[in-house]
Amino acid sequence: MPEPDILLIGGGAAGLLAARTLARAGRRVLLLEGRNRLGGRIDTSREGGFAQPAEGGAEFLHGDVPLTRQLLAEAGMACHDTAGTTYAVEAGRARPTASFFDDMPLLLEKLRELPHDVDLNSFLVRYFPGQEHRTLREQVRRFAEGYDAADASRASTFALREEWSGTGAEDSPRPEGGYGRLVAWLGQQAQAAGAVIQLNTVVTEIHWQPGQVRARCADGKLVQARQVLLTVPLGVLQAQPGQEGYLHLKPELPQHRAAAQALGFGPVIKVLLEFDAPLWQQAAPLLAQPLPNLDFLFSDAPIPTWWTQLPDPRPVLTGWLAGPAAHRRRHTPDAELLAEALDSVAYLLGTTPAFLREHLRAHRVVNWAADPLARGAYSYSALHAAAHRATLATPVADTLFFAGEGVYHGPYIGTVEAALVSGAAAARQLLR
Repeated sequence: MPEPDILLIGGGAAGLLAARTLARAGRRVLLLEGRNRLGGRIDTSREGGFAQPAEGGAEFLHGDVPLTRQLLAEAGMACHDTAGTTYAVEAGRARPTASFFDDMPLLLEKLRELPHDVDLNSFLVRYFPGQEHRTLREQVRRFAEGYDAADASRASTFALREEWSGTGAEDSPRPEGGYGRLVAWLGQQAQAAGAVIQLNTVVTEIHWQPGQVRARCADGKLVQARQVLLTVPLGVLQAQPGQEGYLHLKPELPQHRAAAQALGFGPVIKVLLEFDAPLWQQAAPLLAQPLPNLDFLFSDAPIPTWWTQLPDPRPVLTGWLAGPAAHRRRHTPDAELLAEALDSVAYLLGTTPAFLREHLRAHRVVNWAADPLARGAYSYSALHAAAHRATLATPVADTLFFAGEGVYHGPYIGTVEAALVSGAAAARQLLR
């Protein structure tokens, strides 16, 4: 192709929507993606032997997410609400639960009293001291670290207050067939508008001056354009020189790099298990604690959070480990993580790992913290995040632009919606 007007780095949700928008506006667009597929941290795949595609990355719609829903409607994709019973398992005993926290009204009352923002740990120590509140403190930390992939010593309590006062955590439908269908559709739309997409192309260096950009790829190839839009994950921008995945900027952008470092970006390890039947539905000679109609489960197991695909009856369990616990295990081999997952499920169901292995038909471990093209899963609001996101989103010399869920500021932080909104906003900036 002729030299592109705009070079896009990253073929996730933000990059694909920006590519479609820019190509439709008549710009020559070249999108470079390091993986052998589009989607980034959207990863809908049958890898591991699954009977149907399963979500290794983003899976749910959290809240109203208007742009996501608009694009799904354009693509002719429906959404399905989750269904079933939520359980809590503590000390080996399961019980249905209607809330993530035992005393949500008291928690929200204290959150509303908070006069200025502090990190979550400081809030809990101040407002819920002593042994009497120990359980609530543990539940709140566990949820923030699990659901938000946040470090409680850095997470903004004001941001969590806004999130927990809404319904985003509980209203979480899935796109029919998975997010991968939306990714494929956006890619087709971008290419139909004239954008060129190249996979398996890892960009390692960006050399720039006003009005000119040269990207060096891992295979030695050089690509030149007038402008570049970087949609790489926040974890890549946080990487240090010498670390795998580090992206060199020449000349460097110290303010942008410092802003990236100050933002929160959480790790996630996802373990997908497909069995020959939904073993959790009823008791059996070697299964003492069934969890009938299981939807979500929160527990004190090593891998604490699990869910099914209900109302889809597929016998798939998804395990979720996030935040500091996932960071500590980021270098753990997949085989050990699988064993830990089976140990956790055995504890939750009152059975043995050997029994579970007999019925296991497919499995996959997705360790986003260990992925050099992601270096984490999604962002969360650390203290003073708004100012740092504004810095990171600021274009440089009408030449370098930034987008992605880590740059987004609004009510849908850490979601596909955040990536799409950010990609659309960056495209508008480039078209001014």
